Amino acid sequence: MSVFARVALAPSDPILGVTDAWRADPRPTKVNLGVGVYYDEQGRLTLLEAVKRAEDVLVAKHHTRGYIPIDGRPDYIRATQHLIFGKDSTLLAENRVVTAQTLGGTGALRTGADFLHSVLPDATVAISRPSWPNHQVLFAAAGFSIVDYPYYDPSTHGVDFAAMTSALAALPPRTVVIVHACCHNPTGADLSPDQWRELAVLLRERELIPFVDMAYQGFDRGISEDAMGIQILLDAGIGTVVIANSYSKSFGLYGERIGALSIVCADAEEAARVRSQVKQTIRATYSNPPTHGAALVATVLEDPELRALWESELATMRDRIKTVRQGLVDRLAVKGRPDFSFVSQQAGMFSYSGLSKAQVARLREEFAIYAVDSGRICVAALNQANLDHVADAIIQVVT
Repeated sequence: MSVFARVALAPSDPILGVTDAWRADPRPTKVNLGVGVYYDEQGRLTLLEAVKRAEDVLVAKHHTRGYIPIDGRPDYIRATQHLIFGKDSTLLAENRVVTAQTLGGTGALRTGADFLHSVLPDATVAISRPSWPNHQVLFAAAGFSIVDYPYYDPSTHGVDFAAMTSALAALPPRTVVIVHACCHNPTGADLSPDQWRELAVLLRERELIPFVDMAYQGFDRGISEDAMGIQILLDAGIGTVVIANSYSKSFGLYGERIGALSIVCADAEEAARVRSQVKQTIRATYSNPPTHGAALVATVLEDPELRALWESELATMRDRIKTVRQGLVDRLAVKGRPDFSFVSQQAGMFSYSGLSKAQVARLREEFAIYAVDSGRICVAALNQANLDHVADAIIQVVT
């Protein structure tokens, strides 16, 4: 008998499986609202002009492909820290922040999870209900016990903040709490500044450890504005804050797997010890990060002209998402469904549409429109060519 004879068949990924089904569909009107990537108005993945120019710079330099440090390129680390904390951050001046280049935002989460589990082997991780499905997978694989906390209120299509804070207040000290910095995935419902401030006080008083997932910086209000929650946590005096960020969406570098893990420590001496252990964690998993994507990001962020161009292109993506959000709301209202107005109040690439699993199945089977069973849709996949088709199909399945 083969040693693998009893290996169970793992379920398909709930999001990537949608894309596989969409690809296999021969219907010309098919629309993929499941995958979490940004498409332009023509339905294409975007290659940013700032990235193209940075690539030209790198090609002209004929740079080699040797190993880079375990924790990544120094210029990439510096640029990432400035983007998250601000160039004039006191934390950075005091050398209190450990930042490591990782294999995308997913790699940042897993590296952070492995490190935290080595320090807090008996801790629990609390994840919002709902959240990105891979959060559960990543932290469970690192060895953590998982609990969830209420987050989304279907009746208001917003955050159930009272239930959220009540649940968090009951958690034991040193519980790791996963929070989304902005553009909550999958709901699109974010905390207000006042709610962030109240949350920060609660986390500090209960000695809970915030682990902030920031995969969509710049896709709601702006670069610094979307990192507001992190700054509020720091201003509240929370000594330990862990942050995973990603450049997949904001730079269109999905396949390059470019992210970073940042850990705010009590002082420079503690940071030196934490850095050594994070590097050990990385060494034991993938040894060194890749070169090219990090070089592209660092080149753009550290060149004033390319940085300005990137910020302009990011603003264009952000504004287009808001336009198609409103476009879907307007079309549904004209067709007699004004109760979808909440979609325009949500932030980022996703919306919890309120569609049931059965309604999502009808969208797929009858109209070749693919979404996740939870009803989450990627509004960035909408455009002027498919908005009417999507709106008409939604009307059909909800009436």
